[in-house]
Amino acid sequence: MIHPEQTVATDARPIFEARGLTKVYQMGEVQVQALRGVDLDLYAGEFIVLLGPSGSGKSTLLNILGGLDAPTAGSVRYADHDLSLDDDDLMTQYRRAHVGFVFQFYNLIPSLTARENVALVTEIAEDPMTPEEALAMVGLEQRMDHFPSQMSGGEQQRVAIARAVAKRPQVLLCDEPTGALDAQTGVMVLEVIARVNRELGTTTVVITHNAVIAAMADRVIYFSDGLVARIERNEHRKPAKELQW
Repeated sequence: MIHPEQTVATDARPIFEARGLTKVYQMGEVQVQALRGVDLDLYAGEFIVLLGPSGSGKSTLLNILGGLDAPTAGSVRYADHDLSLDDDDLMTQYRRAHVGFVFQFYNLIPSLTARENVALVTEIAEDPMTPEEALAMVGLEQRMDHFPSQMSGGEQQRVAIARAVAKRPQVLLCDEPTGALDAQTGVMVLEVIARVNRELGTTTVVITHNAVIAAMADRVIYFSDGLVARIERNEHRKPAKELQW
């Protein structure tokens, strides 16, 4: 059952605080306003689903939260870090230490095994899991030495998730992680993402066009035309295996 957004306890400090977040892209002679003054708080350990049509600002918000892009105006803070500052070195350090990314397409290196793809991250992280631990977390203990071409799409996406979480990120940002998968495989991938959120306490944000996935979330944030249209809270989170689409 979904309820309108309720006020979070005042002693809970947001892990992300966005205020007046605005992003304008220059496309030739045309300006495209992707975000139009977004105010939003996200809290540690939450599972958030972002819903909205293409072009509504979801991916732009995710890219700013992840330090891949900077706002044109407004501010966004992660804990004590001001992500509004366009400092490449600080952003690189922030992404490396705190954020894991999962995209619709897996971006695995074809010439490396699953274990080696994950090791690319563990070799530069401060306190990583081993590649073996990360792959076990996503249920791929038996596929560690296989190459991407020897794996299904769902297995490749689970390797991508293992790579993202191997550094034990505080934040996991997922942009259409099931977009290239059939329903059954998508459910398997969502189960892995929910497990990461539950067991590692990772703040998790998932962009999707599939409204059914909203039932998994603590909160569902609806975007429209660069603005937060509404926020709803789920009284109970539904397991991925109970989703039907």
